[in-house]
Amino acid sequence: MASAGKTFIVEHLDPELGPWSELEYLAIAAESEETNSKFILSCLPPNFQVPAALSANKAFTAEHRGVEELYAGQKSRVCLLDPAAAKDLAPEDGETFDAFLFGGILGDDPPRDRTSELRKKGFEGRRLGPKQMTTDTAVRVTRMVVQDKIPLDKMPYLDFPELKFSEHESTEMPFRYVKGADGKPIMPKGMVELIQKDADKSVDDLF
Repeated sequence: MASAGKTFIVEHLDPELGPWSELEYLAIAAESEETNSKFILSCLPPNFQVPAALSANKAFTAEHRGVEELYAGQKSRVCLLDPAAAKDLAPEDGETFDAFLFGGILGDDPPRDRTSELRKKGFEGRRLGPKQMTTDTAVRVTRMVVQDKIPLDKMPYLDFPELKFSEHESTEMPFRYVKGADGKPIMPKGMVELIQKDADKSVDDLF
């Protein structure tokens, strides 16, 4: 049985919002609303422009404060999704934690360990496994584990899928995704088109 909706927090550490991240955040917000969850972008710079479509989402909150201020005195209820954590995320963590914290850079390729900045704040960590995920995938997998009670090893993963744009044009995505009902990787709306449009750029340039 699915547990009550959780809060998913992405600490947005960059002064701007790239097109890739915007699509990811819109996907997280939409899925949060559908699953009775909350989505917070925290640590936003003062002049950060929140896209109108994101602001309009009822599950979404823009926060200039950091997570340690938002959860002052409740640090033990916040779980940091950390590739360097000693334990993997498990369904029972849904009983232990109310909020799940992401560094917003889980989609870097190769991964940069900016999560260490959050680790130093003293939050308890959990791993999502060895393979790199985009931010929206990491939130999706976390929600499926702690709300839908699906263990990580039972998750329908799709690793490094190839996106075919035409007979002669394709690109391999260097990430792990969740497989959708159609057998394709679950990706934010508009992401495939963004990747195709910028096929001549590296994935890094899209963040």
